[in-house]
Amino acid sequence: MRLDKKTAIVTGAAQGIGLACAHALAQAGARVVLADINSMLGVKSADAVGHGAWFVTCDVGDAESVAGLVETVEKAFGHIDILVNNAAVVHGADFLEISEADFDSVIRTNLKGAFLVGQTVARSMVRRQQRGAIINMSSINAVVAIGNQVPYSVAKGGLNQLTKVMALALAPHGIRVNGIGPGSIGTEMLKAVMADDGARRTVLSRTPMGRIGEPDEIARIAVFLASDDSSYVTGQTLYADGGRLALNYVVPVPD
Repeated sequence: MRLDKKTAIVTGAAQGIGLACAHALAQAGARVVLADINSMLGVKSADAVGHGAWFVTCDVGDAESVAGLVETVEKAFGHIDILVNNAAVVHGADFLEISEADFDSVIRTNLKGAFLVGQTVARSMVRRQQRGAIINMSSINAVVAIGNQVPYSVAKGGLNQLTKVMALALAPHGIRVNGIGPGSIGTEMLKAVMADDGARRTVLSRTPMGRIGEPDEIARIAVFLASDDSSYVTGQTLYADGGRLALNYVVPVPD
């Protein structure tokens, strides 16, 4: 129980990687608060996590909603030790076609949301003079890009820089800030894509390990970065992508 007596917030935790992180943190001993804009699914997910997990509705792009989340957790548990900034949305559209509103919507959640929650939680940690760990969920699309995922790629690139800035600013306060950059992970969305054989072959052709990753494989990295096992690690983004970023060609795909 490496995280015993620690309190953790995971945003975007109603499903996918966020939910997997909530499960893993709880199993490592942390008291976990799941935060998501989808309250119906979020409550069910908190029940599934068990271990006394809570759910709090939060719109990460709204400062008042974020303040309410942090205040609720402080009142319930007295302190916040771990934050996983995972909330994210996507909007696929060609660069020439995407609207300003759709661009702003993705940036609001994926980048501004991480800033708002990260700043508010960090202020709470500093106010209580406590050490802490903040983990920003980035993506390999912070480094490479997909032509029809304009704001998502831009937001994740910005998130990598936010991770570095936060790490430098918060190091004197004993707060470590790191990122995780997943590759192709078996979330609900990707599983639907993989049902098409052509799409499956495309994904696997750029993945040297020959398979997609699982959400719990990302969650185990989050536990590591949240724990004292990574006590001298800050300002880094760890990529879990099955070797994709190292690949300069394609690999064979078995039938």
